[in-house]
Amino acid sequence: MSGPSQFRLLSQRRFAPFFATQFLGAFNDNVFRNGLIILITFQGVQIAGMSASELANVAGALFILPFFLFSATAGQLADKYEKSLLFRRIKLLEIALMLIAAFAFISKSYTTLLFVLFLMGCQSTLFGPVKYAYLPQQLATHELIGGNALVESGTYVAIILGLLVGGISVSVEIANQSLIALFLVAIAVCGYLASRSIPPTRAVDPGLRINWNSLTQTWQIVRFAREDRSVFLSIMGISWFWFFGSAITIQVPAYTLDILNGNEEITTILLVAFAVGVGIGALLCERLSDHRIELGLVPFGSIGLTAFAIDLYFSQPTMNLMAVSTVGEFLSRSGSWRILLDLAMLGAFGGFYSVPLYALIQQRADRTHLSRIIAANNIINSFFMVVAAILALVLLNSGVSIPQFFLVLAALNAVVAVYIYSLLPEFLIRFVVWILINVLYRIRPAGNDNIPKSGPAILVCNHVSFVDALIVGGSIRRPVRFVMYYKIFEIPVLRFLFKTAKAIPIAPAKEDETLLAEAFERIDAELAAGNLVCIFPEGAITRDGKIHSFRPGIEKIIERRPVPVIPIALSGLWGSWFSRKAGGGLRRIPGRLFAKVDVRIGEAVRPADATAPGMELLVRTLRGTRR
Repeated sequence: MSGPSQFRLLSQRRFAPFFATQFLGAFNDNVFRNGLIILITFQGVQIAGMSASELANVAGALFILPFFLFSATAGQLADKYEKSLLFRRIKLLEIALMLIAAFAFISKSYTTLLFVLFLMGCQSTLFGPVKYAYLPQQLATHELIGGNALVESGTYVAIILGLLVGGISVSVEIANQSLIALFLVAIAVCGYLASRSIPPTRAVDPGLRINWNSLTQTWQIVRFAREDRSVFLSIMGISWFWFFGSAITIQVPAYTLDILNGNEEITTILLVAFAVGVGIGALLCERLSDHRIELGLVPFGSIGLTAFAIDLYFSQPTMNLMAVSTVGEFLSRSGSWRILLDLAMLGAFGGFYSVPLYALIQQRADRTHLSRIIAANNIINSFFMVVAAILALVLLNSGVSIPQFFLVLAALNAVVAVYIYSLLPEFLIRFVVWILINVLYRIRPAGNDNIPKSGPAILVCNHVSFVDALIVGGSIRRPVRFVMYYKIFEIPVLRFLFKTAKAIPIAPAKEDETLLAEAFERIDAELAAGNLVCIFPEGAITRDGKIHSFRPGIEKIIERRPVPVIPIALSGLWGSWFSRKAGGGLRRIPGRLFAKVDVRIGEAVRPADATAPGMELLVRTLRGTRR
């Protein structure tokens, strides 16, 4: 079910000034960092005897080190104080830092510039928890994907502009860096002016006492993050993306110089390709997820990251002997478009990977200490990024080439992805379901607001196909425990998905009385734990497309544990690939691919009013005449 476009948020005061503030901050960061790295790489700058490649990795580590050191304090401040005030004060700090940076660029004090880079990391450390905690206070749940996508894509548009402005401004005046100095101060001032229009956003924990001991508070906020397993694993997933992305992008200047035989212009166009990809991927998330937090996009993203990192290695495994000095020359050289495509697709799949994870954290984390959980995310992110920089230094100094380093990252990404999805199978299940309902069918859910946001309920649904559970589960935002006939549960391939999703196999008493009793025990335990349980009361998949009599098992469940009962009707599945064909046999040849399937969710029925005949009538009414 489609909703309003995410772009409408850009016209609203609750979002537009905030977006402009964070956009200009990201822009300024990248003007400064790119200008500094290009100067170091292409002007032969040496500090403490380190080479350009080593300095690039050191610069990356200096910027992210404050996230590890000071995020605990930043998270407390963001929870304790009103957020629009924090935005304004952080932007004033940025102006002060840019004045120092301007002086350092003009005086060519590169050691001072590295120190300012560290201080900018401190400023970004303060900004991060406020930024991501602001969104769920101002946006509704269904707007979180769109809001995060705009922030993510806006950040990477800012990166593109920062790459262009930073690179060009230092190249125009090699002897006198007054142009980049002017840009840095002007952008910081504009960011402060934008922050003045951000609406007041209340403090979520004004009585909080600040613990200035960074070590003990870091441990405390990591404990907050670990309270919800899915939130913590999402943080780990995001941190891995920052490890992967930073490890690749930090190497781009040296990759350009040592492998592509290019100059500053080529570095800029490569980084622009990556940034454009992330922006496009982030913006596509809302469309692909239909305004929901779709975790199925996360495995999709990780597969793309591995595939295109491997292809980036094969695009140019050794140094190109043909030197290029302009973008036109680079693009006319064989293989260049492939390299740009690889970087753009790495960015796009990174967007698919990261946006749903940020939205999931904002949705599921406890609002009273959300900023501290975001701070925990930043701490773990920074740790992973520091490790990425150290790994790059070790491997590159041990003789591994930059393309070989990309191949190592691809292999590591595959291993980490498999590990994370084994710990939290919900991601993998949602991926399979997402593929199913977006490739084989066109699912149109309606009535999702009738599903309670928390607490137990029984869902009753008509049974049309072998994939009904996957379709219903993919249409509902909460995890669902499905009760299904044990022979369907045992179908190869599907068995893995059903078992991973904690489905409950059941059998008639005449076939397996013990399994029947175990099933009712597990149903009661899941309801007692506050989960949703879905049953198919017909007891079998329809052989003619019609809804058949509901069996009384629903009444036995309610008698033991009275919970609300919610009717769900599927229509449009009959005759499709995974339904039975006329006469009752299973279809072996694909039929009605891309079928339009309606998933209609009715209002909850009180336990005292829920009977098998009554629920059957409700499901029939919801479905209508379309089978």
